[in-house]
Parts: sequence; structure tokens; C-alpha cells
Amino acid sequence: MQRRNERFVERLPLVLPHPLYAYLLSGLLCLVGLGIRLVTADMVPSGFPFLTFFPAVILSSFLFGVRPGIFAAILGGLMSWYFFIPGGHSFSLNPAVAMVLLFYSGVVAVDITLIHFMQNANFNLAVERERNRVLAENRELLFHELQHRISNNLQVVAAMLSLQRRQVDHDAARRALDDASARLALVGKISRELYDPSGGGRDMQAFLSTLVADVIEASGRRDIVVAVSVPGEVRVETHVAVPLALIVAEAVANTIEHGLPDRAGQILISMEEEGGRQVLRVVDDGRGLQPGFRIDGQSLGLRIASALATQLGGSFALEAAPGGGACARLDLPAPPR
Repeated sequence: MQRRNERFVERLPLVLPHPLYAYLLSGLLCLVGLGIRLVTADMVPSGFPFLTFFPAVILSSFLFGVRPGIFAAILGGLMSWYFFIPGGHSFSLNPAVAMVLLFYSGVVAVDITLIHFMQNANFNLAVERERNRVLAENRELLFHELQHRISNNLQVVAAMLSLQRRQVDHDAARRALDDASARLALVGKISRELYDPSGGGRDMQAFLSTLVADVIEASGRRDIVVAVSVPGEVRVETHVAVPLALIVAEAVANTIEHGLPDRAGQILISMEEEGGRQVLRVVDDGRGLQPGFRIDGQSLGLRIASALATQLGGSFALEAAPGGGACARLDLPAPPR
């Protein structure tokens, strides 16, 4: 309702189908003022001849503009002079009448001037608001286009790595190129989906669910059930999303490759606050960890996940799950509230 009122005020003075209508309506307001003044003649002291005409002048100026307001001021002054100034029903003029008319002219001139400046200010405000809206739309469009181009460029680089892989005979090099291509493709997809010029972030539950579904689909596995449990108020900020997504994707891919390589299984991803920090866990019911496991001696992907966690001000670890299987644990600082 407030926004609707603001838009109405910004459209003033009203643009009527024909300029004459504004003067007719202003005259009608003066006639209404005259009727009210005649009805209340016994209740209003004789020293207030213009009392009911001031609202007509103000409304005419407010609704229709300066010229209809001046017209209403002149018409209302003439009606007051003729009907209600002592010695009425005439246009007699003496010093006292001249002083009263001069006072009336000054008051209505101030009213009309103030309303005119107020409407100019409202008009300028409306123009500025529209300009800001257009600028915001352009910024949003450019931001979206930038995200789109970055995503496309990363996808192109990933495709080039995949093509380069065909010319490499060494198995380790082929696997490294495959891993690099997959990570670049993932970053490209995340960049496209993270489009959020407002900076408000995305819902963590939806973000992780989409991410894990993509990783599972890329693995070609249909026998793995994934559950994501995150409090509804948790959101992922844009600058955190890419490293977080790479860590989670690496944890899920590691589970598929080493924890559940040859059988169906379950993966539970959860996030909760512990000791003032946010803890994200990726738990599976697979084979578990080998004796003497150390993350720094494992695959490049796990070492990258550990480095990215440090970059976020947290830590990454693989540990045995309470019910069997393995648990990838990511500790992050709790976001400010």
C-alpha cells in the first residue's frame, strides 16, 4: 500500500485527457468550498472569508499543477470577496479589504510554490529511481553475462584437456588430465549456478543436493543413495562456494572410488554447528580406511581438498565412521551473524 501511494505521488500532477478538464475540476472544488462556506456561515466567524477555499487551492495545485492552482486561487478569492467579506455581494474595495486580499494572495502563493517544488522533487526522485533501476538491471545482466562467459571458458579448457588426454599414453598422466578436466568442468558448472548479484548466497541444502547429484551422475553409478541434511537457515556465500564444492565433490568421488567401488551403498552429508564452528561431514558405509592411513600420502585430490580447507580458514580430515565406513570431515569458521 505504501509503495502504491508513493507511485501515485510521483505521477502528480495528473495528466488529464484535455487540459481544460483540470480547470473545470479546479472550479468544481471552489464551488464545493463555496457550498461548505455557505452551509457553515452561522458557525464560522466573519473574519474568516477564505477558510474553505484554501483546501480547494491546495488540492487543485496538488492534483493538477500550478496553473489550475492559480486559477482556483483567483476564483476562490473572487468568491470570498463577493460573498463573505463585510459589505458583501459586491466587489467594493477599501484599504481593509485590500489588506485581506493581499494576505490571502500571499498565503495561496506560498502554498502553490511549496507544492510546485515538492512535485518537482518527487519527479526528480522518480527519474533517479528509474535510472537506478535501469543501472541495476544492466549490472545484473553484465554480471550474468560475465558468469556465463567464465563458465563457458572453463568448460572449453576442460574439453581441451579431454582432447589432449587422447594423445597421452602414460596411464598416470591420463588420470591426471581426467581429474583436472573433471575439476574444471565442475568449477565451470558451479560458476554458472552461483549467479547471485545480490550477494545473499544460496541455500546450502539445495546447493549440496545439486552438487552431489551431479557428482553421482558423472560417476555413472545408480546404486548409491545420498541424503543431505543441513539446517534450513544455513547459506553458502559466493566466495566460499567453489572451494567448498570442490572439497565435497572430492570427498564424494573418493567414497565412490575407494569406499564403494563394487557394491551399493549410502552416503550421508550433514552440517551442524559444534563449538562455534560449522562441521560438514560426508559419511559412507563402505570399506572404511586402511590401517595407518595418512591424508598427506594419498591422492592429489585429497591433498587439494586439504589445501582448500586451509584457504577457507578450516581443516579437512578423513577418519573412521562410528558405524563403519569412512567420514570426511570439514571444519569451517562459523559465519558472522
